Amino acid sequence: MKRFLLLLGLLIITAALAVGGAAVYVYVQYTSPSKLAQGRDIIIPQGTGVRGIAEIFRRENIIEEPLIFLAGVRVTGLDRSLRAGEYHFPERVSPKQAVEILASGDTVKRFVTIPEGLRSGEIIDRINLVDGLTGEIADIPKDGTLLPETYQFSYGDSKQSIVDRMRAAHDEMVEQLWPGRDANLPFDTIDEALVLASIVERETGVAAERARVAGVFVNRLRINMRLQSDPTVAYAISPDKRLDRALTRKDLRFESPYNTYVTGGLPPSPITNPGREAFYAVLHPSATKELYFVADGTGGHAFAHTLKEHNRNVAKWRRIRDGQ
Repeated sequence: MKRFLLLLGLLIITAALAVGGAAVYVYVQYTSPSKLAQGRDIIIPQGTGVRGIAEIFRRENIIEEPLIFLAGVRVTGLDRSLRAGEYHFPERVSPKQAVEILASGDTVKRFVTIPEGLRSGEIIDRINLVDGLTGEIADIPKDGTLLPETYQFSYGDSKQSIVDRMRAAHDEMVEQLWPGRDANLPFDTIDEALVLASIVERETGVAAERARVAGVFVNRLRINMRLQSDPTVAYAISPDKRLDRALTRKDLRFESPYNTYVTGGLPPSPITNPGREAFYAVLHPSATKELYFVADGTGGHAFAHTLKEHNRNVAKWRRIRDGQ
């Protein structure tokens, strides 16, 4: 009887040691550095289960044995906390660390930059080409309703969500800036301010000039002088897509409420999507008496108070242009 009990005890101890040894082995493998040679971004598709994640990690050299990974995940209780998305895994990350990264939901941050001065159709075209965004865009918003900026997103976000955020950012910008506008401006509504901002945005790409260009147009509006803005002519001729040729003298006579060479005041609606700086410029235009400006050959413009002075600037610009 004593011999039997001794044998039984030895078997129990051996089994316990075996189980303990296995547990130690799993723990060591689960917490040890992986063979991932360098940090990289890895996408976990929506709907991927724990076994699917294990297979992805095996292919990426983060784990060697899926069963050990599955055991480690379940023991730690994180099997229901793993989230789909795009994550960055550092060099030599352990399986345990990789699981914690997935459970954190801290996905890779991507960015899309929308330049100022694009029409809404052009913005939609750009968003449709952005890698990592999904779905379709319901419709093309009206020009002047989207705020060009850099927007952060995560892999798998919808294209429509970017458009919605651009609309919301635009509305927030207007709400912030409109109340602080200068007094006695020659327009009364936010819509009119956005129209003028869209023209200023297309007239100059030089940030330091925006308020000065806005000042010229404000001065013209005050004396009922036509704006005579070339970008409005281009929009009048081709409202659906960007005009891909230079304007002609005949174009300047094109009958349209958007052509500010033939129609007084502001066009009916924005001709592009202006940025924050252009909108701010028309609310706070430079206080000058300038009525004219023309390209100066350096990327900026030469400004003038009188037509005589302006004509000299035009002649100078033509000599530069012809020389080029």
